[in-house]
Amino acid sequence: MSAELEILIEIAGEAAQVIREVYSSPFSVDWKAPRDPVTDADRRANQLICDRLTARFPGVPVVAEESDPDTFAGYREAPQIFFVDPLDGTREFVDKNGEFVVMIGLLDGQDATLGVIHAPATELAWAGRVGHGAFRIAADGSREAILPSNVHELADARVVASRSHRNQALERALALLGVRDSIALGSAGLKAAVVADGSAEAFVAPGYAGKRWDACAADALVRAAGGRVSDAFGDAIDYRGPSLSNDRGLLLTNGLLHEALLERLRGIRESRAAGESDGST
Repeated sequence: MSAELEILIEIAGEAAQVIREVYSSPFSVDWKAPRDPVTDADRRANQLICDRLTARFPGVPVVAEESDPDTFAGYREAPQIFFVDPLDGTREFVDKNGEFVVMIGLLDGQDATLGVIHAPATELAWAGRVGHGAFRIAADGSREAILPSNVHELADARVVASRSHRNQALERALALLGVRDSIALGSAGLKAAVVADGSAEAFVAPGYAGKRWDACAADALVRAAGGRVSDAFGDAIDYRGPSLSNDRGLLLTNGLLHEALLERLRGIRESRAAGESDGST
């Protein structure tokens, strides 16, 4: 791999330890907005990661979820950018179901190139460098190379989707994909990890899918493993665009099913639009 990726693995592991400390004790929950909790674990992990990245990679902006936007003003003009979600899956953290991760991704030019995802509850981690492969790190530190599955028929596919952000539109879309199984899973990072290591064939988010810090590490990991990533319309994610929101959805797949899933998503959108135009529901 690379020295840079090893540093990110180390930093994510430190942040995971902080999160475990909070998780194992009584903690309070604040709310940034309805259905958007934040805890001391989010804040402490955010500060640790930003401090470590700034020290190890001076001059590279760090776009982190719990940071003041002023700290990364002008980031779009930088050659490289870190996108950090210090605790992806805070609602799962609050619910104590273990489905939350630390996510650190590096954008180089227009492309996510390095990604680390660490699950504090299980002490598993996944890391990858695009063009050089991806691997899973066990709690004892041992590493195993990972690859996406070779499933090439939608009827045999397992798709993961949000556990916390479900609505009728998402349920209808998943039902129309024609896949074998739809699995609810917390954290975008965990959903990316199961696609990267072949435990599922796709992560589908046809609508709003969080922010760029929910996407960068996931993007790099899945593509490093050999999968494919786009928004729900088939376009590359524009990390330097005017918005930090993934408002065109996300689609992460084993690569073999990407076009078929895009076609299904396109048909769902067209069907919905036709129903709205004639007053149907």
